[in-house]
Amino acid sequence: MIRFESVSKTYTTLIARRQVRALVDFSMEMRRGEVIGIAGPNGAGKSTLISLLLGFLHPTSGQLTVEGKRPRTYVEHEGLSYLTELVNLPPQWKVTPTLQRMAALAGVPASERVATVQAMQTELGLDEHALKTVKQLSKGNLQRLGLGQALLGDFDVVVLDEPTHGLDPLWTQRFRDVVAQLRRPDRVILIASHNLDELERLADRVAILNKGQLQRIVEHGVGAASVAPMLWRIAFEVSPDVAAVLPGATPVEGRAGVWRVSATRTQLSAGLARLLTNGAVLVECAPEESSLETAFRAAVQG
Repeated sequence: MIRFESVSKTYTTLIARRQVRALVDFSMEMRRGEVIGIAGPNGAGKSTLISLLLGFLHPTSGQLTVEGKRPRTYVEHEGLSYLTELVNLPPQWKVTPTLQRMAALAGVPASERVATVQAMQTELGLDEHALKTVKQLSKGNLQRLGLGQALLGDFDVVVLDEPTHGLDPLWTQRFRDVVAQLRRPDRVILIASHNLDELERLADRVAILNKGQLQRIVEHGVGAASVAPMLWRIAFEVSPDVAAVLPGATPVEGRAGVWRVSATRTQLSAGLARLLTNGAVLVECAPEESSLETAFRAAVQG
């Protein structure tokens, strides 16, 4: 549905007239039915990629199409859902009228607008804030209002830029349910976020950018088991000699029976099987960092 073909974007700074390559030779296809994550450090090119997809910018070179059309043409004819990184709405507007205005802009029929807004307001826990102005909302409530306005329309492309920014742990968890409800076979969802844990939970694939370049794509769908080493924490009732079975394992100082080991899932499974066969009693086995965090660190530091 969305196809980036060797897309590059170069800016010219206003004062020094210096060339800045914000996106370099980016190629990727985003298919219907997928949730795609975009991750990278500040300045990696995530915002430029989104601006190109929305048609706010044009590529310096390469080709970007949405359903075979130029992005701006697609947006003007078909529309899409978009949550900006920083929600900026008129401060004097109240919550319910804001959603009603946004529903009109999203093309919700007038006969359905009241019910649609009420349902969205309830789903995002904004009923008790309905009479507050935008200025009176907390950061988290403002983020939920922004999410609500982005999801009022029924579009095939959903772009969410830092959607959990400012949300408390409860609403961060509920956001996962929102994404689950948004999934459907004819829709593509793009989530740009610094929250790697959320991307690993939500996305089928995550594109990692650094300095404008695509470093790697990490898959999390069925059958996409990681073959790269991960850092694990394992603990036993009585500590066996883990290093003899899993080379490179090191005991965690001050925590009896707890070890830290770098291994693939296959290596870890085989090592634990040997230890358990020899009588070890496993208390805990957990990743010190997720496979996405491991891939992100390797891509960025590399």
